[in-house]
Parts: sequence; C-alpha cells; structure tokens
Amino acid sequence: MRKLIISSLALLLTIFSFSQETKKDTLKTEVISVIKPYTPTISDAFKVTSNPTIEDANTIEKEKVTYSIFSIPVASTFTPSKGKAKGVVREPKDRLFQNYISAGFGNFTSPLFEAYIHSGDTRYNDFGIFINHHSSEGGINDVILNTNFSDTRIDGYYKQFDRDYNWQVNAGVQRKQFNYYGISSDLIFEDAVINSIDEELIYKKSYLGGKIALEDSFLKSATAEIVNFSDDYNSNEVRLLIKPTIEFPISTELINADFLVDLTSGKFNQNYITTDDIKYSFLNLGFNPNFEVLRENLTVNLGAKLYYTNDLENKVTNFYAYPNVTASLKMIDEVLTLVAGVTGDLDQNTYANFANKNPYVSPTLNILQTDKQYKAFAGAKGKLASNIGYNFNVSHTSEINKPLFIQNQTKTDGTIFIENAYEAGNSFNVVYDNIKTLSVFGEITIDASDEFDFGASINYSNFTTENELEAWNLPTITATISADYQNKKWFAGVKLFYNGETKDFVIPYGLNSENGMITKNKSYMDLNLNGGYVFSDRLTAFAKINNALGEKYFTFVNYEVQPLQILAGITYKFDL
Repeated sequence: MRKLIISSLALLLTIFSFSQETKKDTLKTEVISVIKPYTPTISDAFKVTSNPTIEDANTIEKEKVTYSIFSIPVASTFTPSKGKAKGVVREPKDRLFQNYISAGFGNFTSPLFEAYIHSGDTRYNDFGIFINHHSSEGGINDVILNTNFSDTRIDGYYKQFDRDYNWQVNAGVQRKQFNYYGISSDLIFEDAVINSIDEELIYKKSYLGGKIALEDSFLKSATAEIVNFSDDYNSNEVRLLIKPTIEFPISTELINADFLVDLTSGKFNQNYITTDDIKYSFLNLGFNPNFEVLRENLTVNLGAKLYYTNDLENKVTNFYAYPNVTASLKMIDEVLTLVAGVTGDLDQNTYANFANKNPYVSPTLNILQTDKQYKAFAGAKGKLASNIGYNFNVSHTSEINKPLFIQNQTKTDGTIFIENAYEAGNSFNVVYDNIKTLSVFGEITIDASDEFDFGASINYSNFTTENELEAWNLPTITATISADYQNKKWFAGVKLFYNGETKDFVIPYGLNSENGMITKNKSYMDLNLNGGYVFSDRLTAFAKINNALGEKYFTFVNYEVQPLQILAGITYKFDL
C-alpha cells in the first residue's frame, strides 16, 4: 500500500511538471497595420474609363447624380499605427460630415456652385437635395457668335426604410444653355445677317421617379421614371420607363429576370428641309431572363433579351431576340481569368440622349431604334503583380441603324437671311447606317502605394459601313492616362485624354450631296489637372485646370473648345 501511494505521488508530480512545460506563453509580438480604406469622391476621382469623355465645358456630359458619396475632394488623414504586444493602438479618425457647400470661380467668368444637404434618421428615412450650377462667358477667339454656356440642376429625393422593404422617390429639373456658334470661317457673313441670328439654345429636363426594394420576395425590386425633355424651339419628348426585377431559385441556382416597359413619344415642329413637323412614338416591352451557374473556377450566365416593339406613329410591330451569354474561367487565382460572351440589345434612341452627346444637333431629327444584333467578345483580366491589374479584350459588333452625327447643309452664303439659328451650317443631323465594328481594348491599373495610383487605357475601333462613306464623327483611337496622389493634407490628380481623328461630310451652299466633301477634325490631346489642400475636416481648398496644354482643337466641325481653363474654390462640410 505504501508503495502504491509513493507511485501515485510520483505520477502526479510528473504530470504537473509536463503541464508546466507545455503551457508556455505563446504570445508573440506582431506588427498590425490598420489602414483606412480609400473613400472615393466625385471631384477627386480619377479612375480609368473604358470610353473616356473629354472634359471640355462645352461638350462635357454630366453623370446622373447619386447620393452615396460626396462630390468633393477629401484627403485621408488617418495615420496607420503598428500593433504592440499589449494591444493595438489607433489614432482617432476624422469626423465625417453629411452635408457640404462648394463654390469656385475661374477665368472666362466661370462661377461654380454645388451643394448637398440632407436630413433624417438613416435607420428610418432620409431626405436630401442636390444643387449644381456651372457657367462660363465663353472666351473662344475668332468666333463672331456668342460662346457662353450654363448648366443648372436641382435634384431631390426621399427615402423610407422599413423592415421588409425600402422605397425612394426622386425628382429633379435641369436647364442647359448652349449656342450655335460653329459657323464656317470660309464664309464671309454680312453684319446684318449675323445680327439677325439668335444663336442661343436652351434645353430643359424634368423628371419624377421612384424605386422599391423588397426582402424575402420573388419581386426583388422595381423602378419607375417619367422624363420630359424640351427646347426653346417647341420640341418636346416624354419617356416613361418601368423596370421590375424578379428572382426565384431553381434547385441550388437562382434565376433572375428583368422586365421593361419603355414608352417614348416626341415631336419636332419642323424638319430641316420643309416646315412639316416630325412625330415619333415607340412602345417597347422587354423580358431579360438570366440563369447563372457558379462552379469552383467557372461562372456562366445563360440569358436572353426579348423585345416586342410597336412603332405607334407608323403602326409597325416587331419582335427582337438577342443572346445574353457570358462566361469567365479562373485559370490562375487573381492572376489570369479568361472571359468571353455574346450579347445583344435594342437601343431606343431619344432626343435627350442625342443632345447629351452633341448639344449642337438641330431640332429636326429622325428618331429610330438601333438593333444591336450581337457583340461577341473574348479577353483576359487579372493581376501582373499584387498591385498591378490588367484588362484586355477583343470584340466584334454588328448594329443596324447605328446613329451618326453629320453636319447640316448651310442655307446661307453669308448674305442670305435664315429663319432659324441652326441653319447656317452650324448644326448637326443624325443619319443611320448598318455598321460592323472590330474593337481592341486594353487597360492597366497600378496601385503604387497607399497614396499614389496610376491607370491607362486605349481603345481601337475599325468601322465598316454599309451605305455611308465613313463612320461620321467616330474616332478610331481613344486613350486615357490618369494618376492620383493623396496624403494627409494634399491631394492631386491628372488626366490626359487622346482622341483620334474624326471625319464629317460638308455640302457647300447651293450644291447637292454629289458635290460634298469629307472634312477632318484632327486628333488632339487634352490634359486636365486638379488638386487641393485640406485645412481641416470641415474646410478644403481645391483648384482645377482643364485643357492645360492650351490646345485649340475641335470636337465637331467648326466647334472649337475653350483654351486653358483655370478654376479654384473652397468646400465647407457640416452637419445639420
């Protein structure tokens, strides 16, 4: 018995010693980097775009306002700190304000004002209003008509958040003023003729819409919007868009489908040749089902787009069916992903869309639909290194009734009075052609550091027309280079655009199309710069320079852009 007790004590001591040796402190000193994620804003965002647009104030196209981010430059002021054995040390973050007012002024008498104000409880409801104004007195040399412009817009919204669904109502108005200043320098206009031309053109837009998102329902969301677009030549266009989306499971996969009701109706008081009016009305009913298959390295979307259309003015109905099949195969994780697909669509052209792309169109347009029969593409995307991304693809597109801008023939030789300001060879019509396009696109992005990133893209397109001599006013090559720098107090950005040569067809006064000639708009580069300094979490100063190279180039025939443009201002942020 004594031996048994001694043996038991020895065994307990052995176990206790072993446990003391194995329960060593494993806490090690680690380095933990806490990085504040970059929060993009509208004014300081310089991201690569597949289809760059030139930031010329006379032609720039405003993006539809969203309210999820601020339209102001804000530099990050959070400094990462290293972790210590006793815990992670964090520096306090800057305060984020929900409202702002931004004001600036530039050469050519160019005021800028922008404000976003909202109020509400983000858990239950939210109300906001966005105001934007930008104008300029022109400043283009050797032009005998006014070149000033202005753009004023007011948008408002109300959001309601409920347990099972959220809904929102939007409304807004916009007024844009341009001038038909692009008359030919080859004609000598008499003073009396020039004085009789009222070159001012005003576009007005108003809209009312809403959307709803539901939880735990096969009807996932729905949007509706009615838009009215008009000008001061008594042209008017109304468009109603309704887009519900449903989703339901099939086995382990999901099927989603988008529906479309698109009613577009408009009129012009005259056409370009006679005084007869132009009316158009289209009803489009669309159905877009999609079935997505997800596997370990493969994603396939099997879908289609189906449209029933009714040309209400000509009493003609049509049915269109398009493929919507895409696939991506991950070959090497984050390094190489192959993509391919065939898609198609039906585009409803509108006066509002044409005026956004080219504000110098005449209010005498023929509005048709564009049948995008197919777009077949293949490419690759991924990363060359942990901070270098790339995207490359080749595509072939076939389109019926693709719209092209072409100059209207002048109705004056400089001595004959005209009835409308757009009849002096200073406006554009829209012609349609069946066009096949071969495109090659490449893009690269580099995140050099937490403070600096770089991007570049290039797009080459080869157009094959069926009836027209050229693909009028479409460039063969477009390219973009951009860079951003941002630290605790300073931020800066640069964009360099390249737009290749474009062609137009000009018919001299009194001649027919057989005597017309092809004219060229030379290729150009446009360098835009911006920067600023953050005084505090409330106050920021900013500056912008557009067309920094001071290049005199033409976006369309006879429409020269402003030279060097400089604008500076301040932004103040606050809470209500």
